[in-house]
Amino acid sequence: MKKIFFTFFLCTFAFAYSQVIPSDTVLVDPLPKDSIAVVTKSSKPAKPVKTEARIIEDLENANGPTKKTIKLNPTKAGLYSAVLPGLGQYYNKRYIKIPIVLGAIGAGIGYTLWSNNQYKIYREYYVAKLNGTPNEFVDSHPWLDKKAFGNAQDRYKRQRDYAIAITGLIYILNIVDAVVDAHLYESRHDPDLTFNPTVIQDQYGVSTPKTGLSLSYRF
Repeated sequence: MKKIFFTFFLCTFAFAYSQVIPSDTVLVDPLPKDSIAVVTKSSKPAKPVKTEARIIEDLENANGPTKKTIKLNPTKAGLYSAVLPGLGQYYNKRYIKIPIVLGAIGAGIGYTLWSNNQYKIYREYYVAKLNGTPNEFVDSHPWLDKKAFGNAQDRYKRQRDYAIAITGLIYILNIVDAVVDAHLYESRHDPDLTFNPTVIQDQYGVSTPKTGLSLSYRF
């Protein structure tokens, strides 16, 4: 009988001990015997409390620009383009515009020089025809009268003048472009302001998608 009672007591003690795990609530009897304290063990470490300065820093990092924008000097960009066309575009880091500016001004200067040379040639023919002085070209084209030479002379003179005016306009536009581009450089690289090509979808599905430009500003 004692063996049976001992075996039963041992099994009961083992069963009760197996139900206690480190994360369970344990009742502890402190010094005052009439009070009971509850102690709870947790396997997760306590989260650190953020200070006010740390919270403000996190908000500034979340709402501020992702990178520092670079400011350019518009006056300096305009002076560079005035001294050498295309140099202001190089200062603004708009390298794709440099060959366009140089090509346009170079073509204007080249056409101006060619038209001026043609004007001088037909001016010489016209004077020779008026004075009756010998000239190889005039003598080999007897059907061309002084009016034909005068019209050719005037035509090349007008072309030369137009070429000078257009080349000067391109030169001025080159300076204006450098100044304006330097003003817009900061906003163009602002992460809160984007201007990109996009595909415009018809929400009703009636028309086909179209290509366009999207302007986005984040407040």
